[in-house]
Amino acid sequence: MGGMGGGRGGFRGVDEQTQRRLNAQAPRVPGLGRRVVALFRPYRWRLALTALLVVIGAGLAVIPPLLVQRIFDHALFPLDGGPPQIGLLTTLVGAMIGLFLLSAAVGVAQTWLTSTVGNEVTGDLRVRLFEHLQAMELGFFTRTKTGVIQSRLQNDVGGVSGVLTNTVTSILGNTVTVIASLVAMLLIDVRLTLIAIVMMPVLVLVQRRVGQVRARIAAETQESLSELTSITHETLSVSGILLSKSFNRQRTESARYQRENDNQVRLQVRRAMSGQGFFAVVQVIMSSVPAVVYLVAGLLITGGTGEITAGAIVAFTTVQARLLMPLMGLMRVALDLQTSRALFARIFEYLDLVPQISDAADAIDVADAPGPRGQVAFEDVVFRYPDAAGDSRPTLDGVSFVAEPGSHVAFVGPSGAGKTTILYLAPRLYEASAGTVRFAGADVRTLRQESIIDDIGIVSQETYLFHATIRENLRYAKPEATDAELEAACRAANIHHVIAGFEHGYDTVVGERGYRLSGGEKQRIAIARVLLKDPPVLLLDEATSALDTVSERLVQDALDAAAKGRTTLTIAHRLSTVIGADVIHVVEAGRIVESGTHAELLAAGGLYAALAAEQMAASRVLDAEEEVAP
Repeated sequence: MGGMGGGRGGFRGVDEQTQRRLNAQAPRVPGLGRRVVALFRPYRWRLALTALLVVIGAGLAVIPPLLVQRIFDHALFPLDGGPPQIGLLTTLVGAMIGLFLLSAAVGVAQTWLTSTVGNEVTGDLRVRLFEHLQAMELGFFTRTKTGVIQSRLQNDVGGVSGVLTNTVTSILGNTVTVIASLVAMLLIDVRLTLIAIVMMPVLVLVQRRVGQVRARIAAETQESLSELTSITHETLSVSGILLSKSFNRQRTESARYQRENDNQVRLQVRRAMSGQGFFAVVQVIMSSVPAVVYLVAGLLITGGTGEITAGAIVAFTTVQARLLMPLMGLMRVALDLQTSRALFARIFEYLDLVPQISDAADAIDVADAPGPRGQVAFEDVVFRYPDAAGDSRPTLDGVSFVAEPGSHVAFVGPSGAGKTTILYLAPRLYEASAGTVRFAGADVRTLRQESIIDDIGIVSQETYLFHATIRENLRYAKPEATDAELEAACRAANIHHVIAGFEHGYDTVVGERGYRLSGGEKQRIAIARVLLKDPPVLLLDEATSALDTVSERLVQDALDAAAKGRTTLTIAHRLSTVIGADVIHVVEAGRIVESGTHAELLAAGGLYAALAAEQMAASRVLDAEEEVAP
């Protein structure tokens, strides 16, 4: 497509490693925490029930240690020195077992609700991102690698899945457990409690620093995953593998993948190990507290500063041991939240992208436009690609023409003259920088985009077919189409007899991008797909330029049949395909420099005549070569 180039944006003069580090910096997204919380709003009632179960489960978890104290001090070793109280012991043991059963049931229900809500929120986020990307203008996709887009959908959303699934319940459950444990510890002995929590403020400060490091590593890891996804998409597609085999570059591509994979392995190890030393220290400190408690209890008893029973010591250490896991859980969640901020920022960065082309608030349908349906007009249109604002010359400069309903208008000229840009402005895939593009007499900016597209059929040089059956590819244009309608469209496109000759007929799988079919067969299926849509306007972008002579004739016959009764705008490389056009516009350097019929333009002796003479000479050379060939 002339002038439609657009590579990945970057910093000139910056090496690849520095560029990646710059890219890995998480974008700043205002109100990120509030927006993440808003994701859960549709599920607030289920979250409330989950929270209730979490509180109940956390409360149940701290009751058994208190029962242990009563078992020791009142049932096994009564403080009054009496014999064991078997009846009381049986009751307390039965109560503990009942609590364990109830806690297990609450845990199962809580896990189901948590998993359901978390995964549904993740699914909502993925669909929301996909739908938003669908609304982006065509230029966004010409500037962005497909692999990078796929990485945002798969790797970034997948990376926050665990946080969305477990964070709410983990924070609530662990917080309640920690608070309940601390209350229970205070009730047992205030002095021992102060000893047990003296290191907590220091641990919180260290945790914040560790979280910042992990967030930076997470951003670098996701950037590396984007590169891996891009390499995979580019290299292992049918076109990519054909290219690498054609130039014998398989080893080079494998080496490129190996380098990025080694970087990914290194980052994953760094991500896994970051903070492990911190958690090891936390675990050592918390695990050492019972030993310190035993020592302090012994000193208190021998010093005569207060009486501490064996039951109190056992109950305290039991509660304190239960404090370790939820406390570490809270710290892990805090680290995960800091880490996931980078991922959420990348996701919301895409969600915050504003499409450069969108419907006006008062946009109308084409059916309500004031002019005749099928009319296309350009009025002094200027176009400059958004990422080429510094160029001295626009892609299109003052282009004007009118294509009346049912007419055939062709555009010819040198490569890069802006012909394809004209075609992409008509359905408003791009927005004119100046001037007016009219469709059915109305400025396209006042029409609903879907309404415009419904009235237009596009057949391009690079036909895209899904890895599906012929029937499924055809029904992409009209899902409710009957088999009779499919056959009629294929007959009109001169391809039905070919499909009927396949072993599985219309249920033949065409392969990735239709690679199991010839170029002419793919083009005719694409034409049949457009005929099934039955639009009043047809855009043909060099639909036969890559075909051999026989295939070109078959496809051209199908295009001629498709164009009957429709407004047809054709871009042609071979002038022989547009000889019968009502008017031919010659485009050079973004301007229409000549207009007229084939005969008129030949007689004028301008650029069109020169192009015709050049193609005629080339055709004669080919004919001569065929005659002398053995």
